Amino acid sequence: MRYVICLSLAAALFLAAAGTACAAGAAVGYGVELEGFPYPYAVEHYRFASQGRDLQMGYMDVRPKGKPNGHTVVLMHGKNFCGATWEATIAVLADAGYRVVAPDQIGFCTSTKPAYYQYSFQQLAANTMALLKHVGVSRSILVGHSTGGMLATRFALMYPEAVEKLVMVNPIGLEDWKALGVPSRTVDQWYERELKISAAGVRQYEKSVYYGGRWKAEYDRWVDMLAGLNQGPGHKAVAWNSALIYDMIFTQPVVYEFPLLKVPTTLMLGDADTTAIGSDIAPPGVKAKIGRYKLLGREVIKTIPHGRLIEFPGFGHAPQIEDPAMFHKALLDELAGVTN
Repeated sequence: MRYVICLSLAAALFLAAAGTACAAGAAVGYGVELEGFPYPYAVEHYRFASQGRDLQMGYMDVRPKGKPNGHTVVLMHGKNFCGATWEATIAVLADAGYRVVAPDQIGFCTSTKPAYYQYSFQQLAANTMALLKHVGVSRSILVGHSTGGMLATRFALMYPEAVEKLVMVNPIGLEDWKALGVPSRTVDQWYERELKISAAGVRQYEKSVYYGGRWKAEYDRWVDMLAGLNQGPGHKAVAWNSALIYDMIFTQPVVYEFPLLKVPTTLMLGDADTTAIGSDIAPPGVKAKIGRYKLLGREVIKTIPHGRLIEFPGFGHAPQIEDPAMFHKALLDELAGVTN
């Protein structure tokens, strides 16, 4: 079911320009589990109990289109992304013979938004491990983007025997923002911030931070996805879970544990990325020194045993979306070492 919800005037003006204004009768709001937004492959649900609650994780399980190579790739989405945003990557990997599992984590997208949940990367990693056992995957290649890179790192630290290779794509968490002087927000402050999300705001943020001031019409679909989820009938539940998740990201750094990784690891970075949690409220002196991926990648890779850095000069936070052909060639070349 799709929902029609009129957003703020600023958002409505943006949506009108994109051809999706409320006045035109188009749907701009989605259900609390993203009902109404079209996923590229069938979404299944894994139902389980966690922290005394009955939950479900939405996921896509895509079988190889080409000759199966016997390997499974697990794709972990970022904070402002969903499993659906891996659409092009799933198709490329499936064509190359990989089985692909792309889950939506609890609190995100097609999965449950619980009223109360103690979010931790350990909990999300455990949930993902349970899902993989459910679908019969014992070892996999992890590819984590943005916040998914932090989660993939935690998963690899917890379950190294289950990971053939770890690939992080512009992961956040290459630095500890709190330790560098970024002011803390309470969960209530995050919640108030998340309640104000609009399509116009999402588009402006992603354009300036993710894509270096550049914009392509195909990015609008992902703006619609995120803003539509936040402005749908589950508005408050989505905002509350988002607040809890931001608190997790800010307070649970993984950067100190990169030296403990025991699996082959590749860091793939668009080096023009400037993503840093809390940069919007950081003092000018702090803001100037955080989110500098060109420097961060070269510093962090030195701390990762068996680590390898692949840079995409001039590209931003989501190179797999910004230049799919470039990114997928690099990814397939990197994974060839696992499958050969």
